[in-house]
Amino acid sequence: MTGAPVGGTAHRKRVAIGSAVGTTVENYDFIGYGTAAALYFGVAFFEATDPFTATLLSFATLGVGFAARPIGGIIGGYLGDKIGRKPVLIYSLILMGVSTFAIGLLPTYAQVGILAPILLVTVRIIQGLAFGAEWGGAILMTFEHAPWRKKGQYTAIPQAGFPLGLLLANLAFLASAALPGDWAWRVPFLLSSVLIGAGLYIRLKVEESPDFEQIKEQGEIVKNPLIEVLRTDWRNLVRAVGLRIAETAGYAISITYVTSYLISAELADRPTTILAIVVAALFGFPATLFWGWLTDRIGRKPVYLFGTGFMVLFGVPLFLLVNTGLVGVIVVTFVLSFAVAQNSLAGTQGSWFAELFSAKTRTSGASLAYQFSAIISGFTAAIALALYGAFGFWGPAILFSAYGLIGFIAALSTKETWGAERRAEVARLEREAVEA
Repeated sequence: MTGAPVGGTAHRKRVAIGSAVGTTVENYDFIGYGTAAALYFGVAFFEATDPFTATLLSFATLGVGFAARPIGGIIGGYLGDKIGRKPVLIYSLILMGVSTFAIGLLPTYAQVGILAPILLVTVRIIQGLAFGAEWGGAILMTFEHAPWRKKGQYTAIPQAGFPLGLLLANLAFLASAALPGDWAWRVPFLLSSVLIGAGLYIRLKVEESPDFEQIKEQGEIVKNPLIEVLRTDWRNLVRAVGLRIAETAGYAISITYVTSYLISAELADRPTTILAIVVAALFGFPATLFWGWLTDRIGRKPVYLFGTGFMVLFGVPLFLLVNTGLVGVIVVTFVLSFAVAQNSLAGTQGSWFAELFSAKTRTSGASLAYQFSAIISGFTAAIALALYGAFGFWGPAILFSAYGLIGFIAALSTKETWGAERRAEVARLEREAVEA
C-alpha cells in the first residue's frame, strides 16, 4: 500500500505539521487576495466610475490566479513525481511569498493608470502558479508518511491550513481596516513575509516521502508521469475534477462572492463581514480535522455525499438568511457554508484523491485533479456577480446548488477507496505490526 510502515514513519507528525504550516501560509496569501478583491481592489486598481464594473474586473483578476493554478499543478506534479515532493514544497512557498509581498507594494490606478491592473494580473499569475504547485506536494507528503489507518486524519491537518490561512488573512484585514487609505489592504500582504519565513524554516526540516524514496530505489520513476496519468487514469482524473469543483466553486460563491454581496446590497459593513469570515474560519479549523477523522471511520464516499448533498439543498436558504441583514444570522450562515459545506469536502479530498492514483503518478494525478477545477472555480465569483445582475440573488443561489449537484454525481461515480473490508484488513495488519 505504501513505502511507510503500517503505523506510519517516525516523522509523520513533523511532516503533517510542516505541511500544514506551509499550506496555512500559502492560503493566507491566496485567500487574502480574495478578500482584498471583494473589498478594495475594484477602487484601487480600476477606474472607479462604475462600482459594479470595477468589482467585476477585480473578481476577474481573482480568476486569473485560479486559471494559472493548473499550469502550476502540471509543473509541480511532474517535478514531484520526477525529483521528489520536498523540493516542490520549498520552491513553491518561496515563489508564493515573493509574489504576495509584491502585491503590498504595487502602485494603484490613481498613481500609474492602466499599468496598475497589468502589474496586478502579472503578480496574480505568479501566485496561481505557486499555489498550483504547492497542494499536491504538501498533501501527499503527509499521506505517504501517515499511518495506514489514519490517512484521512493526517491529510486533514494540512487541509486545515485553508481555514487557518483564511482566519489569519481576515484577522489581518480586520486589524488593518482602520488604517488610512491604501494601507488598509497593503499591510496584510506585507505581513505575509513573517509567515513565509516561519513556513520555510519548518519545511526545510521535513523528510522526503518514503513512497518516492521506494520508487526511486526500485528504479520505477515514470519517464513522463503527466502523460502516464492522462493515459491510464483519465477517468479518475475527470471524477476528481468534478469532486473538487463542488468544494472550491462553492466557496467562491458562499464566501468570496457573498462578502461582496453583503457590502453592495448594504446588508452589512466591511468589519461585520470580515468578522463573520473570522468566526467561520474559527469553526472551520476543527471542522476540517473532524471530517478527515470521520472518513477513517466510515469511508471517504459517505462524507462527500453528505457535504455535496448539503450544498444542493442550501443554495437558496444561504441567500435568504444573509438577506435578513441580521449580524447573528449572517455569522451562522457563514459558519454553515464553510464548516459544513466546504470543510466536509476539503477534509476528505486529501486522502481520497491520493488513494485514487498510484504512487508513481500520484502527485501529477492529484495535482491535476485539484487544480484543473480552478479554471471554472476561479471565475465563479465574477459569474455569480453577472448572474445577480440578471436574476437577482436567485442566480448565484442556484449556481451554488448546481455546483453541489456536480460534486454529488461525481461522488456517486467514484469508487470508495476506504471501505469496510479495506479498513478491517489494515486494522489487522496494524495489530500484527504491534504484536511483532
